[in-house]
Amino acid sequence: MSLQSSLHFATFAISSCTLAFYLVCQPVFATTDIEHIEIEGKAAGAKSWSVTAEQLQNQIAATSDTAALLSRFAGVTVKQAGAVSGLPSIRGLADDRIRIQVDGMDQVAACPNHMNPPLSYLAPSAVGKIRVFAGVTPVSVGGDSIGGSIISESLAPEFSAMPKSSGALGGFYRSNNQARGTDVKLSYSAQQNFAQYSGNWSKGNNYHAAADFKTQSSSGRPGHSIALDEVASTGFETQNHQLRLAHQQGADQVELQLGYQQMPYQGFANQRMDLLQNQQQRVNLSWQRDTEFGQLKSRLYRENVEHKMDFGPDRQFWYGSLAVMGKACEPVRFHGDPAGTCAAGMPMHSESANSGFHFSGDVDLSRDSLLRLGTDWQQLKLDDYWTASGGAMGPGTFLNINQGERSRIAVFAEHELAINEDWLVQYGVRHERVERNAGPVSGYSTSSTAMGMQALQAAQFNQAERKLSDDNLDLSLVSRYQLHPQLELELAAAQKNRSANLYETYVWSGWAMAASMNNLVGDGNGYVGNLQLRPERARLLAASLNWHSLDQKHQLSVRPYLTRVDNYIDAVAANSSWQAGQFNILRYQNQQVELKGVDLSLQTELAQNQNGRWQFSAIGSYLDARNTDTGDGLYQTPPLHGRLTLSHATGGWDNSLEWQISKSKTRLSSIRGEQATPGYGIVALRLSHSWSQLRLDAGIENLFDTLYYLPQGGTYTGQGMTMSLNGIPFGIRMPGMGRSFYAGFNYRF
Repeated sequence: MSLQSSLHFATFAISSCTLAFYLVCQPVFATTDIEHIEIEGKAAGAKSWSVTAEQLQNQIAATSDTAALLSRFAGVTVKQAGAVSGLPSIRGLADDRIRIQVDGMDQVAACPNHMNPPLSYLAPSAVGKIRVFAGVTPVSVGGDSIGGSIISESLAPEFSAMPKSSGALGGFYRSNNQARGTDVKLSYSAQQNFAQYSGNWSKGNNYHAAADFKTQSSSGRPGHSIALDEVASTGFETQNHQLRLAHQQGADQVELQLGYQQMPYQGFANQRMDLLQNQQQRVNLSWQRDTEFGQLKSRLYRENVEHKMDFGPDRQFWYGSLAVMGKACEPVRFHGDPAGTCAAGMPMHSESANSGFHFSGDVDLSRDSLLRLGTDWQQLKLDDYWTASGGAMGPGTFLNINQGERSRIAVFAEHELAINEDWLVQYGVRHERVERNAGPVSGYSTSSTAMGMQALQAAQFNQAERKLSDDNLDLSLVSRYQLHPQLELELAAAQKNRSANLYETYVWSGWAMAASMNNLVGDGNGYVGNLQLRPERARLLAASLNWHSLDQKHQLSVRPYLTRVDNYIDAVAANSSWQAGQFNILRYQNQQVELKGVDLSLQTELAQNQNGRWQFSAIGSYLDARNTDTGDGLYQTPPLHGRLTLSHATGGWDNSLEWQISKSKTRLSSIRGEQATPGYGIVALRLSHSWSQLRLDAGIENLFDTLYYLPQGGTYTGQGMTMSLNGIPFGIRMPGMGRSFYAGFNYRF
């Protein structure tokens, strides 16, 4: 991290610690199962799907990707990326179209390939609780998003009358990619104070598909070949650390969180680069007070990220006329050198500083009425630059985004009202102003003869108006009516907005080599930004019909929805050279889209007797998503899919058999060259046994070793000469992992 960034972060951390110490030391004057649906708020509230750490225990040993845990919810899928960097998708909308908070922080990916999304900083073992709001979300938890909200929270600080300490130690191993990891948690609590350290480490190699899925084994590095069933560039290593300090006095509680991530490597099989360094430092200070009229909350946070990419071990590293067949060459020589060219990789750097503030108040107007008022502020500063490495990449530094800045400030008001015992409503309004700006840019070379018209395109960008602003208005209305003691109907409508991110706006070069390094979706194409993008505006209608038996042992939920998005940021050809059957350069462009579908969930108790408790559950989702301007499908949207689970619990045993099924994906995005995937069904077996302090987990993923392709996996670009736009085969689908045995433990003391 740069010295200036480190000093800014250190100043912020010291200030936060000082403020926390001040709040603690000053006198405080106090005034007097499969899919759990939780009601937010005191009166009507908005329904969210939630899952707790206890409910996730049987999955923690099976995955290192926290996003993958969300696939247990109907309507939620994961767009595969790196091993710990999956992108959640809610009803076909993903990435920045979803607001993701981790312990109240609005974290933002700082990478031209979005390799470091918010949930990549959170290991599955560190999750306390995750809530998912799909589609129509309350304005208090929405904002700058159109798909929904995902809120991950640590377990609340525990205070005790007498001082006590506790801890937990866990670990896991998975056979397919030799993944292994460990986690530890140490806690201390007293009547007014709480302290906790938690840390985790995990590492894995490339995974293998169930059978050969490609025809080439070359990596582009002499002497290194890759098996035909091996999914190159899927290894990883990461570690996360967090320190929590909390104090309560009277009606007040203050908490300080300090977090750190060190990720030395994560491969990305559907991108042209790999992550070779990601370092995050964060400070998160929160305060809340319970009052006679309700509750007050505030939060202040800062996140610094230093991110580096280059070609990992499964890709060609040396380029240029002197790097014959990918062999090493020296010295580095640049374009125009009469002795030839020699390039050592392509180092890419991103540095970001993300700061935010939140304040809200819940006011109890009456026993059945609650008013929530609040404000959010966030500012992201980003520098994305590529240092010289030889060949056409030099002699200067390529400024992909220079002094990028995106800030937003919002105010919201929300009212929850119980009209009577059966009828509940919630409505709200949110105004958000989003401002973006970036400084002047330059390519590797300012010469008029530089490859890719770098000098000309940089000059055109620098002359354009780059200071942009949007005023967005979000509206939401939810009405829930109890038709019958066992039957409930919910109707909802909303208008939601999202302004373009910095990469969609300010990436400026149409040079194939540079553009191909800017890609947020993993389709192998290159992308150019657009300064004229308008905010996405979604109008949503949704309904939910929920039935349960009197004893709550049988539950059924049906949730249809319709979303129409004006100015959806899709892609068009950036130039006249676009051709089907190859990778191309695309430009972000506003278009119109429509998404409609239905989510279903079912849970029933089959039997409960001396042999234990038997349950069956099922989730399923259907989505029709298309670009109404072109008639194309939307890229990486899931086909009809579902999950069936038979579970059995007796004594300390908790076992399940899962069948994950998917229809073939045939509605495709032709502009991006999306490939069809066949339907499949894969089975997983999970076993666990718990004692008072120890839990053991074991299982088999993809029990029958089935070869299948990921409908949302993008295009395989994990090996070979990936710097060249069409230097690798086109149209290879991303396969899922073959059979894998796993085991894990958790010991509490």
